Amino acid sequence: MLEALKAYDLEGLPISWTRFGSGHINETWLVVTGRPHLYILQKVNHFVFPDTEGLMRNIIRVTQHIRKKEPDPRRVLQLVPCRDGSLYQKLGDETWRMYEYITDSLCLDSAETDDDFRQSGVAFGTFQRQLADFPAEELVEVIPGFHDTPGRYRALKRAIEEDRAGRVQSCRAEIDFYLSREKTAGMMTGLLQKGELPLRVTLNDTKLNNVMLDAETRTPLCVIDLDTVMPGLAANDFGDAIRFGASTAAEDEKDLSKVHLSLPLYRAFAEGFLSACGESLTPLERATLPDGARLMTLECGVRFLTDYLEGDRYFHISRPEHNLDRTRTQMTLAREMEEREGDMRSIIEAI
Repeated sequence: MLEALKAYDLEGLPISWTRFGSGHINETWLVVTGRPHLYILQKVNHFVFPDTEGLMRNIIRVTQHIRKKEPDPRRVLQLVPCRDGSLYQKLGDETWRMYEYITDSLCLDSAETDDDFRQSGVAFGTFQRQLADFPAEELVEVIPGFHDTPGRYRALKRAIEEDRAGRVQSCRAEIDFYLSREKTAGMMTGLLQKGELPLRVTLNDTKLNNVMLDAETRTPLCVIDLDTVMPGLAANDFGDAIRFGASTAAEDEKDLSKVHLSLPLYRAFAEGFLSACGESLTPLERATLPDGARLMTLECGVRFLTDYLEGDRYFHISRPEHNLDRTRTQMTLAREMEEREGDMRSIIEAI
């Protein structure tokens, strides 16, 4: 870490560096200099992201594109150049980067009010609008097939056939639920392949804690954690935010009676998102936003179930049936989205 720090010509000499944030993938430090000046230093997890150079090229291109439209340095992540002018450094097989710390800001792990969720919608909608004219196909797909829902179903069927952990018979109801909905899994990718939906720059991790808010006004400054920026569909970013943020229960809640789709939260996020980017989306993109919510919920449940059947190799677990509990919450949420589809569409149309 100290070797990486030496590569930067900072404002003032570093006087402290402490672990920072709640992320579980990259290693992050808050660096304070005697000026004082604050920086964020990160080591990118090359096990999760093997193509770290492609990842960094994505981030550089996207942030530079936004900065041309947004001169306020607090409203876009700003990479700190190394002494040699490069915007990241390689130390052996490690990739390091540094960002300017965003001052007078806050980051929430969960919405404290409906307006907090609305403001996250503004942030992710603004991100879409700022990059609407960016050639998304030029970005590296850092996680190939990440939102290839049919591909996720193929992986599930392989896991069922192989049954590595001997769990197939014990969760037949969950398997039947997801397989019965496989026919709709390719809806969005099919529209993309036919050219009816445009390829967009997508964040692919639209959780509230990836938004920096102004500490005083609680309005969005910028989106952070750009490691999963890739080509994708606007409805996927919208849908994953709804899947996670408009649910009334935690993603791993065991009591399924607590799991519901909150239409007030759905409406709040949709209002924020569309207020920021609605005019940059095509009519079909707007119309398929509810489909994105349902399909992202199904896809996530399929991923949890696949991991459970394979012996919990991907997602971190803290109890034996953790992934199965996650699978069931997504089932419950997806079923309720199917039941409330008309309400979800009406909300989008009204906005």
